Amino acid sequence: MAESWSFLDTVESNFRPLVVIELAKGTKEETIEWFMKRIVDKKADGGAQLLIKPLIMENGHENIYLVGASHLRLLLGAETVGLVKECNDNSMRTFTYSSRKTFKDFADDNHNFLTMAECQYIIKHELDNLRAKNEKMIPGYPQAKLYPGKSIVRRLLTSGILVQIFPLHDREELKKLRHSWYGRVRVGYQPLDDIRCYFGETIALYFSFLEYFTFALIPMAVIGIPYYVFAWEDYDKYVMFATFNLLWSTVILEVWKRICAILTYRWGTLLMKRQFEEPRPGFHGVLGINPVTGREEPVYSSIKRQLRIYLVSLPFVCLCLYFSLYVMMIYFDLEQWALDYDKENESNFSSLMLYVPSIIYAVVIEVMNRIYRYAAEFLTSWENHRLESSYQNHLILKVLVFNFLNCFASLFYIAFVLFDMKLLRQSLATLLITSQILNQFAESLLPYWLQKRHNKRMKKCTYSQKTNTNLSLAEQVNMEKEMGTYLGTFDDYLELFLQFGYVSLFSCVYPLAAVFAVLNNITEIYSDALKMCRVYKRPFAEPTANIGVWQLAFETMSVISVVTNCMLIGMSPQVDALFPDSKMDLVLTVAFVEHLLLAIKFIMAFVIPDKPRDIQMKLAKLEFESLEALKQQ
Repeated sequence: MAESWSFLDTVESNFRPLVVIELAKGTKEETIEWFMKRIVDKKADGGAQLLIKPLIMENGHENIYLVGASHLRLLLGAETVGLVKECNDNSMRTFTYSSRKTFKDFADDNHNFLTMAECQYIIKHELDNLRAKNEKMIPGYPQAKLYPGKSIVRRLLTSGILVQIFPLHDREELKKLRHSWYGRVRVGYQPLDDIRCYFGETIALYFSFLEYFTFALIPMAVIGIPYYVFAWEDYDKYVMFATFNLLWSTVILEVWKRICAILTYRWGTLLMKRQFEEPRPGFHGVLGINPVTGREEPVYSSIKRQLRIYLVSLPFVCLCLYFSLYVMMIYFDLEQWALDYDKENESNFSSLMLYVPSIIYAVVIEVMNRIYRYAAEFLTSWENHRLESSYQNHLILKVLVFNFLNCFASLFYIAFVLFDMKLLRQSLATLLITSQILNQFAESLLPYWLQKRHNKRMKKCTYSQKTNTNLSLAEQVNMEKEMGTYLGTFDDYLELFLQFGYVSLFSCVYPLAAVFAVLNNITEIYSDALKMCRVYKRPFAEPTANIGVWQLAFETMSVISVVTNCMLIGMSPQVDALFPDSKMDLVLTVAFVEHLLLAIKFIMAFVIPDKPRDIQMKLAKLEFESLEALKQQ
């Protein structure tokens, strides 16, 4: 490395604010001085070696601070976090400061070599890794205890001293992105590269998956419409449709892996090494030495974590599953009451009442899912996982198990216990449409309306001269700090996962499910884009190479769909008539067909490569060059 951390300046004349830190009003002066000192201190002294200055608001308060970094500091930080950039020979390589001249578009005076999102990610990484060494408490707050290895930012947040940390919007770039993304209604692809440069790879990958999944649903929707129109009551004719569904669900997931590899290679995240992942900010433990990296970091017993998982988290999840089944049985009691009421009255009102239990149950499902989500987050945080990826995997597993049972248990009960195909179709349609309407309202329309009202109040209270640059920045910060916080892509992927389940699990009963899914996703693209640009604060960029455990979740759902569709086909009168003498032959035949389809599914998954040939060759070339470099050393 040509430059050392110790040579970095902590003052830069051309200060560029990137991240906002808001402290609680009335924070003690000694606390502010200590925290600011830790931010600007050199890395060797346990600091972040960043730039920071207070932002004086109109009311004179100085509880808001702007954080930036020198150009050299950001370049060295890019090497620390392992950013991958494009070289002059069009290959993708991990950035190092010593070989900076070999990277495309690099120049000592080009401050746009790193995107604003990458700069903000570097600053967040350094702030998150500010950890206590010898401090026993936060200065000025004896009740806010510290111990070696504790995240300082995390303790300040939990103590209420630090209100929030968020990255600033770039108003000019955001205006361009809004225009190209959702400024006009048109049929076309999203500007994924622009989304990635502004919001980072995790959000860009979600929108690319949403776009891809929407296009992949179109064949199912086109085929499902004539089946619905011409074979409404004849479930026997859905055998070919169900078979197509099974092959379709496999192909789209395998093709997505290839598209994902193409995107993440172009963005550089496919090459980022997972072993460089730092401990998550919420992780706590006694300061020790990492046996792999040799660095000082918190250490926590894996045995204690396993005991928390199996003795507390697992029983709690089982209890919640039991409660979900109990609520489901109440729903069926309401269904029976609605049927009896319709038989007694036989009026238009009584016919409408048949849909009321399903609508109420759909609303209850959404409420239960959201309440359980908070409990799952608390438990997973309490388990104290070292890595963010491990935390996310355990959280997703908890939520998926509950959501799957909560959303689909009633459909399985109707199909394979009650054998009521008409009620199954009605319940599936009601649950799908109601959940889509509730999600659109709760995730996009309501936040947008509330934010619009808030912005109007803020504009009425703001009287400033637009020519004053500092005051304009103060207005921007004041507006953004009151905006909602985007909590990540978890809920968005979960919504698509449940939608995939509604489409694939019982396709031979309600082929219009794909049509409603396409219509919902088209509006979802625009509403999600709107909320990212107008409703929420700008989230920190997070590099990612794929959609993570969600890929496995979708693949598991497609395997379950093979079993359910084969069982539904085996229950049809047409298939049942082929085995009038022996039901055992019917069961064996259905099981054989199911295993055959699963075999075809796994063969297709094996035959279709996860990465295109050209990317495999580029990755192999990089690995060869790395090995040769190690030999020369």
